[in-house]
Amino acid sequence: MTKTILRALAGETLPTPPIWMMRQAGRYLPEYKATRAQAGDFLSLCYNPELAAEVTLQPIRRYGFDAAILFADILLLPQALGADLWFVTGEGPRLSTITTEAGFDKLGRGEMIHDTLNPIYETVKILRRELPSETTLIGFAGAPWTVATYMIAGRGTPDQGPAHALKAENRALFEKIIERLTESTIDYLSAQVEAGAEVVKLFDSWAGSLDGEDFQRYALEPARIITRELKARHPGLPVIVFPRQAGEGYVGFHEATGADCVAVDDSVTPEWAAEHVQVSGCVQGNLASSHMVTGGDALVAETRRVVRAFSKGPHIFNLGHGITPDADPENVQLMIDTVREGATQDA
Repeated sequence: MTKTILRALAGETLPTPPIWMMRQAGRYLPEYKATRAQAGDFLSLCYNPELAAEVTLQPIRRYGFDAAILFADILLLPQALGADLWFVTGEGPRLSTITTEAGFDKLGRGEMIHDTLNPIYETVKILRRELPSETTLIGFAGAPWTVATYMIAGRGTPDQGPAHALKAENRALFEKIIERLTESTIDYLSAQVEAGAEVVKLFDSWAGSLDGEDFQRYALEPARIITRELKARHPGLPVIVFPRQAGEGYVGFHEATGADCVAVDDSVTPEWAAEHVQVSGCVQGNLASSHMVTGGDALVAETRRVVRAFSKGPHIFNLGHGITPDADPENVQLMIDTVREGATQDA
């Protein structure tokens, strides 16, 4: 096994951590903007295998990241289940809402999702063919809770209030939505692996808004079921989970879910995560994405701090959340250079 990310995921401590970046194919890159303009709109870009592969490859050509992550969107799955999906410029995604039994009953299941999602699998096939031999291909999906928050509210919300309200008022319906998303996510990620994805990542962007028992039932448990089933279907498949802003919930998440790597956001320090999370396996993270905007000496110092904190165990260097559209591409190069050339220096 020579791919550095696969080695880290297998538990190896490497002298220089492999690196990729959430949302590395995106609006901070001029070449991405040009390709998106060519596609016409965001969803057309997601569903055009040649153009989606092109934007996935752009940051690999520019920076030589150790991994490419499939260009898609977490809301393609609810669309494949039968929800209406559209994007409002400057505001983000909109979905038809699922808040009643009648609405839920209209959702599909099983094989039907692949009719809509086949272009995504074609993108994976192109990437597996086109990527450099040393570059790992990561597939992904949104975690059931996070996807459910959009399906229930019809849009992103600051506090996931509509999903919490449905959970309180109609627990049976809420749990049916989570279960349907769990089974569909397994099928979706499994198809990505069959098409050529070498690693899969589960993004639970809103895990931090779940407390106590709800965190166990709706963040941890779906991740456990999805990981277990994917590993049963694809022995040896590495799985990364990202329960963003889980705080103390990060502790023990490896063991509880069976995941090979837990990604941590920048609301926890790298030193804390090394002590409490990395002891259980590979950790991914966790430079604040704001450094990609501000750059300078602080970027270098914090990058070295993250590398140093995680240097005694398996680590994949990444941001604590996705890179933002106002980031400077030069700062991305500075981060990579710092990880690869200055990783062992003191800040």
